[in-house]
Amino acid sequence: MAYPPAFTRIDRQAREDAEAALAPAAARSSRSRGRARPEPDDGLRTCWELDRDRVLHAKAFRRLKHKTQVFLHPDGDHFVTRLTHTLQVTQVARSLARALGLHETLAEAIALAHDVGHSPFGHIGEEALEPYVAGGWHHAAQGVRIVEVLEDLNLTWEVRDGVRAHSWKITPPPATREAECVKFADRIGYLSHDALDAVRAGVLRAGDLPARTLATFGPPGGAMVGAMIEAVVDGTYASAREEARHAVPGGPPAPAVRMAPDALEAMNELRAFMFERVYESEIAAGQKHVAIEVIRRLVDHHLAHPELMPASYRDTEAGLVTQVVDYVTGMTDRFALATYDRLFDDTATVRMRPLLVTP
Repeated sequence: MAYPPAFTRIDRQAREDAEAALAPAAARSSRSRGRARPEPDDGLRTCWELDRDRVLHAKAFRRLKHKTQVFLHPDGDHFVTRLTHTLQVTQVARSLARALGLHETLAEAIALAHDVGHSPFGHIGEEALEPYVAGGWHHAAQGVRIVEVLEDLNLTWEVRDGVRAHSWKITPPPATREAECVKFADRIGYLSHDALDAVRAGVLRAGDLPARTLATFGPPGGAMVGAMIEAVVDGTYASAREEARHAVPGGPPAPAVRMAPDALEAMNELRAFMFERVYESEIAAGQKHVAIEVIRRLVDHHLAHPELMPASYRDTEAGLVTQVVDYVTGMTDRFALATYDRLFDDTATVRMRPLLVTP
């Protein structure tokens, strides 16, 4: 008696065909705008599966494990780092995409790459680098530069666009609904786990959070993340139904990923609270100048001594300032502190107590 094979071969074409079942607002890998340098199709993986895999193997992604999320130079093993934040954002983005009928793998690829451009010491680095970069330095733009130039991953347009515009302050907004999932996932991730880290560090007590936050989302942790995900799914679906009802005849509705209005107000209240009590607290301000001093002295020193920069991480076609900023912003927190201490014998590591920074 013959038995059917125990496995089914699902190649790229089969995966692309299965995308027909996604929601109308979803992106399709077969309709990607492609790469800067065209490549032959992979036999098994879609273009966004290739992008995801390239990001996972990138050096910039590996460095995230030693980059700050909220606590600089933390003493404990359980504080969130840029890498664990990225993994949490990826989980939330995939959950949102799955629940809304969007393309999970595109959301995953964008989420995994969204923070690869961060400097040492979180967003303090953006303030520290302002004197060197006309118009200011932003980690999202640096992330695009890393995947396009410094590591040249040749990612698809949709993933690069999602990295470019994952921050809420960036205009124009991202082009895909999957990238909008990442924007919400990023905010859900940092608000929930940063609050939990602040409680763990003794900076906050769980009961200090706004009453509306606790009533809407529950305490920091899994319950809060789940409630926020549900609020985005419910808000998006309700908004899409309303827009479809009032759409111009013959024209498609304009879909967007949104959080339910009441929940969005509660999230914004939590964010304002976190900035006041955590990100811009006296604890954060007390040693913020140390992080800025470390970054600026490293930049100034390497501008004066460019021969100290390794050839393996230099875009020789760029100006010297850009090359130095590339090098310093690529450093992990601990490498920046160790380099500073070695160059200046100023024991910045000793002065860098566990420190809070903006998300």
